[in-house]
Amino acid sequence: MTVWDHGVICYMMPWFCSVLTNKIRTIVIRKNVGVSGKICIRKEVIMDFKPVRAEDKETINKYLQHVSSRSCDMSFAAIYLWKGFYHVEYAECEGMIVFRSNEEKTSFSFPLGAGDPKKAIDKLMEDCREKGIPLVFHGISREMEQYLEENYPGKFEVEFDRDIADYVYETQALIELKGRKYHGKKNHINKFNKTYDWSYEAITSENTQECLDMLKVWKSQNCAPEDLEKHAEICVSEASLKEREFLGLKGGLIRVDGKVVAFAVGEKIHPDTFCVHIEKAFADVQGAYSVINQQFLVHEAQDCKYVNREDDVGDPGLRKAKLSYHPAFLEEKGFAVYKES
Repeated sequence: MTVWDHGVICYMMPWFCSVLTNKIRTIVIRKNVGVSGKICIRKEVIMDFKPVRAEDKETINKYLQHVSSRSCDMSFAAIYLWKGFYHVEYAECEGMIVFRSNEEKTSFSFPLGAGDPKKAIDKLMEDCREKGIPLVFHGISREMEQYLEENYPGKFEVEFDRDIADYVYETQALIELKGRKYHGKKNHINKFNKTYDWSYEAITSENTQECLDMLKVWKSQNCAPEDLEKHAEICVSEASLKEREFLGLKGGLIRVDGKVVAFAVGEKIHPDTFCVHIEKAFADVQGAYSVINQQFLVHEAQDCKYVNREDDVGDPGLRKAKLSYHPAFLEEKGFAVYKES
């Protein structure tokens, strides 16, 4: 899921972050001077949320390594690349990690890690209550929904959002494109093979700049000035190329007559699942999208049973295109809102 100036990517630290040093601290809320003239001190639970930075990679991965999910969101790379657009922060709590997004309205990830989710959720409930904000979880899976119902029966209203469901495919099906249902895709690739003198390369430090140059042209052809989310996507794409090695991402490109016409960037997010985070191709090079789709998996994801190609953001054209590749299943995601009694 940025006009490239790192302004969208780089998170501006809230003014209060510099003074929060403990997960819980005692704050003097107010002086109640009553008949007794005594000063009343109340304890407020404060979860120490702080911006996601490059130096937090090891800390965050310490928790994510315990997460078994095929969601495209469950990797440090995805969190880091989109941290600016979604204003992502994190806090460590009860042996778990919780991410907070402040895009439009505040929401939280389900606690992740090897600790006790219930203890972390209880702490988060108390923190939200003190701050006077609703507790809303984003990225809720069916398993998380079940956990909430078992531990907080009737307390959470859960709604799944089709627009943010990830499309998960069988890797070999997208590589081999066998059968009638993939006949059109196969024809696109055959025509591409006959029409163009092309080659595939892994993205390296030597050819990254060519991908960045191609992305700049792609942006000029596809991004309207008012489309902020599309610009965010471009910034994320650029960051994924520039910081590919640091983030542990793999990349591949297609050349036609020596020029880069398509590229893709992704990573292994689960023992059996590879995720394609970024894929760009020139639409006027017919078949370029089909070829990079196939060849990137041939070279980088042969050892994975599944490939996650992320969501369709509710775009009808994108949904039609993703469905045309016949997903094995959708990785559902939703929101859970705590109902105060």
